[in-house]
Amino acid sequence: MRARAALLAPLLLLAQCKVGPDFQVPPAPNVSGYTAGPLPARTAAARTRGGEPQRFVPDMDIPGQWWTLFHSAALNRLVTEALAANPDLEAAQAALRQARENVYAGQGALFPSVTANAQAEREKFPGAAFGLPGVSPTFSLITGTLNISYAPDVFGGTRRQIESLAAQTEYQRFQLEAAYLTLTSNLVVAAIQEASLRGQIAATQEIIKVETDQLNVVRQQFELGATARSDVLQQEATLAQTRSSLPPLEKQLAETRHQIRALAGRFPSQDGGEVFDLARLKLPRDLPVSLPSLLVRQRPDVRAAEAQLHAASANIGVAVANQLPQFSITGQLGTETTRLSQLFSPGTGVWSIAGGVAQTLFDAGTLQHRKRAAVFAFDQAAAQYRSTVLKAFQNVADALRALQADADALAAATTAERSAFASFDLARQQYKLGAITYLVLLNAERTWEQTRITLVQSEANRYSDTAALLQALGGGWWNRTDAAPHPFGPDRFVIPIFSAFQK
Repeated sequence: MRARAALLAPLLLLAQCKVGPDFQVPPAPNVSGYTAGPLPARTAAARTRGGEPQRFVPDMDIPGQWWTLFHSAALNRLVTEALAANPDLEAAQAALRQARENVYAGQGALFPSVTANAQAEREKFPGAAFGLPGVSPTFSLITGTLNISYAPDVFGGTRRQIESLAAQTEYQRFQLEAAYLTLTSNLVVAAIQEASLRGQIAATQEIIKVETDQLNVVRQQFELGATARSDVLQQEATLAQTRSSLPPLEKQLAETRHQIRALAGRFPSQDGGEVFDLARLKLPRDLPVSLPSLLVRQRPDVRAAEAQLHAASANIGVAVANQLPQFSITGQLGTETTRLSQLFSPGTGVWSIAGGVAQTLFDAGTLQHRKRAAVFAFDQAAAQYRSTVLKAFQNVADALRALQADADALAAATTAERSAFASFDLARQQYKLGAITYLVLLNAERTWEQTRITLVQSEANRYSDTAALLQALGGGWWNRTDAAPHPFGPDRFVIPIFSAFQK
């Protein structure tokens, strides 16, 4: 018994051996912030819609349904509908299922393969070949066998292959999370864009009304002889120019509505009836700023790049194992008889067992070059991972600076619009009294028109860049309640040693 244990011990040790590098998760970047300078405690405030100051809160967690921070029931319903019907999300879910099935299929290589075979033959042979001329016997031969084959994973090549497949599953998982985040972000931004366009259309219509009233005043002045005909023509041209800006806005609004319907899994003709405007959206007051060390764990694109790096590391082990001896064990157990009724009778059994080892002696460097190619593939994946991390930090930094600039721009736009309107209103009164020329009135009018549209755009920018920050920080997928991070459990066995790759 001890002798058997002594023989089995080296085999068990070999069974745990895995050649190639063991993957190590890259450390988080050693930086303390996202921007070169410190962030302000809060952004600037403006006395207008969406002008509330926003506060940056370090290490604040992000809700899984982050779009609910805008407090829009219509937006919440739209996102819920899209998550259930968007085909891109369904494709990403199917890709994840496929990757997991590939892992389960790969795990089968760790077990023996057993096949059953049954065969019935009717034969006739010449008796002269055995010294019996004139005799040609006919007989039946019935065979039943079990064929067993097993390739021990002595150097861990199979386990490294499974590790690579598991890493590819992680990649597909975070591709799904990225698709989820992209879909929700696109919907939120599209809804804000619709609200902005509706605001610009409303502002343009307001400007058209004011310019129409002003045209009536200029005409009255002309009839009284207080102004020239050219002033009337100029005001008519100004009104026509403003009206011409309305169709492009309406076109953009229609295209945005079509985009929203497509993201929700509808056809352009299927209107869900939801309407978005800035007055019905609430600007989040507290904004999360995740720790830089956590960003690489929160961004789906960074986690996907990490999974690709893991797969490339495991593939090095596969290439190394292919250079080492390959072991195999085969066996056969069965019965052979001339009568079906005697198939399992004593004395009819047959069996065989064989073991083999194969080692490549010459292949013109094929296996060596494949190993080198795997190493260079790892180097490529490592560089792509670093690039993805840099872009992630850039996205967050851009969003943070954009929010500060948006707040300052909105405060300036609010002041400019109010001053421009006051100047225009005063110019209208002075023009009626003949105290100023029409050119002065026209300049005041055009200035107010520009500031009015700019104000609406500035209001919308604060909402869209808030959404951009939440997206850049990962969108809170780790807190999702509508769908678990692992929505598809295994429907077969999972070997405990590989279950860590499913986390």
